[in-house]
Amino acid sequence: MPVTHIANQFAMPDCGGDILIVNDLHFSYPDGQPALNGVSLKLCEGDKVALMGPNGAGKSTLMLHLNGILSGRGEVEIAGKRLTRDNLPLIRSMVGLVFQNPDDQLFSPTVFEDVAFGPLHMGLPEAEVRARVDAALEAVRMSSYRDRLSHHLSVGEKKRIAIATVLSMRPILLALDEPSAGLDPRARRTLINLLRDLPIAMLVSTHDMKLAQELFPRAVVMDEGRVVADGLTADILDDEALLTAHGLEKP
Repeated sequence: MPVTHIANQFAMPDCGGDILIVNDLHFSYPDGQPALNGVSLKLCEGDKVALMGPNGAGKSTLMLHLNGILSGRGEVEIAGKRLTRDNLPLIRSMVGLVFQNPDDQLFSPTVFEDVAFGPLHMGLPEAEVRARVDAALEAVRMSSYRDRLSHHLSVGEKKRIAIATVLSMRPILLALDEPSAGLDPRARRTLINLLRDLPIAMLVSTHDMKLAQELFPRAVVMDEGRVVADGLTADILDDEALLTAHGLEKP
C-alpha cells in the first residue's frame, strides 16, 4: 500500500471491523488557537498504528477526544457507538487512554488500588475486580508488584502499571501518548515487547521513530491539526521529503 498524502480526504483502509472512526473533527482551545482542523481517521480491529508529527501537530489533542476528555466539532465513533454525553461512561470503558506522564494516572497508595479503581467504579463485584486486577497485572508482567507503593516505582514500572489500569477495564482500543518518553534502554525494550504482545487495537502517539518502525505496521502523520499522510510505516519512514516537511527524521 503506497503512502497516502491526505489533505481533507477521509482515509478509509479496508478492514474486517471498525474500532474507531473519527470524521471531520475540529477543535480550538479557549484562546482561539485551532488544534484540530478536520481530522479524519479510521482504525480497524487489530490495527496497531503509530501517530507521528511535530510538537503542536494536534496528536495529544486528538487522543483526548477519543474518550471525551475534550469535545470538538465532528464525529467520533467507537465500535459503531457515537461518542455523546449520554454514553460517555461506556466509551471510556472501551477506550484505554494512557497519558505520557504516568503520575497523572496513578494516585492510589498501592498498585492494586490503582489497577482496581476503574473496575470498582464500574460497580463490579469484588471477585470480578480482583480477577481483572490479576489479569491486567499479569498482562504487563507486574503481578509481583500488586502490594507495592505506586509512587516508589521507576518511570518504566509506572508506565506498565498505568497500562494495567486501563487493561482492567477490558478496553477494545488502547490510546497511548508518548509511551517510550523518559525510559532507559532496558525499560524501553520491555515496553516494546509488552505492546507487541498485547492483542488489542492501538493508536500510539510517538516521536520515537525506531519504536514506530519496529512495532507499528501502519503510521499516520499529523501536522498543523491535520492528517497529512496515512500508510505503511515502512513507506512513510522511507519518504525523507515527507518526513522533513513535517518535522520528522528518518530512524
